[in-house]
Amino acid sequence: MKYQLLGKSGLKVSELCLGTMGFGTEAGWGADEATAFKIIDKFAEEGGNFIDTANIYKLGTSEKIIGNYMQNIGVDRDYFAIATKYSLKDNESNPNASGNNRKNMMRSVEASLKRLQTDFIDVLYLHIWDDLTPIEEILRGLDDLISQGKVNYIAISDTPAWVVSKGNTYAELMGLNKFIALQIEYSLLQRTPERELIPMAKHFGMTLLPWAPLAGGALTGKYLRGEQGRIKPESKRLNDTSTTITKEVVAIADEINISPSNVALQWIRQQDIPSIPIIGATKLSQLEDNLKVTEVLLSDTHVERLNQISKIELGFPGDFFKEAGVRQNNFGGFYDKIKKS
Repeated sequence: MKYQLLGKSGLKVSELCLGTMGFGTEAGWGADEATAFKIIDKFAEEGGNFIDTANIYKLGTSEKIIGNYMQNIGVDRDYFAIATKYSLKDNESNPNASGNNRKNMMRSVEASLKRLQTDFIDVLYLHIWDDLTPIEEILRGLDDLISQGKVNYIAISDTPAWVVSKGNTYAELMGLNKFIALQIEYSLLQRTPERELIPMAKHFGMTLLPWAPLAGGALTGKYLRGEQGRIKPESKRLNDTSTTITKEVVAIADEINISPSNVALQWIRQQDIPSIPIIGATKLSQLEDNLKVTEVLLSDTHVERLNQISKIELGFPGDFFKEAGVRQNNFGGFYDKIKKS
């Protein structure tokens, strides 16, 4: 596996990130600890060092399993870049056990450090915007955690573009640490981030971490084959439009003799922004298939077919800017004449 820098930082992470939301068997599904260990082992053997979890995943079990793995004899904690998150409720008795506020941030990080059995978190995400806490409070708290050595870098997930923009601008103005990565849902079935979030991330030099890059398994084609899964029948991932897109993914996969998963993942990797798909796995076979994407390169024709079959309306002002392209070119020509004169 190749490595890349995470956003505007010097942190070197693998080109794929291992998602561990399914580590633990709560709610009747997921990987037990022995299976999870095998998955991490395989990921590391292939050069993977970037692991994603959260305080709330499987009620903390995901972090506990990762922590137990890191305590195994021969495991180098410093090889791995572990990312976790805070924000979502993990305690029913405490009114401040959720949200983006400083109190929850500090208590959540301390609990994550204990579960992960480590002294530091490589990347800490704000998990989801609460629409309550001032961004200034959040950034000063996160900056304190970095100063204390408990967190190395900060990132943000599932938050409106204007909030992230305000936050990074405030951090730059005040000399605080900025968000270096953006985690959002992004796939061939979910391209709405192209309206605001992705242009914003490109502007700030943030790396994109798409979650659900396979749309909960829909893009693997298994639902076309009649297989069962955890997606509800009324989900948008199974509507007529999504089915049409998935059929095109499967058709391209058959043409070039790779799995549909690899097609869907590689489409993301060939978009015009540094991206590291989060590949979740509860079975070793799922990981082994997804890892093959590092050897895949889609042709321009295949990428364009996928772009067209899944295209969305950007809305205003995105579509307006595209329509005004001729006028913008005219403006460019006008200014060129001014410069020459």
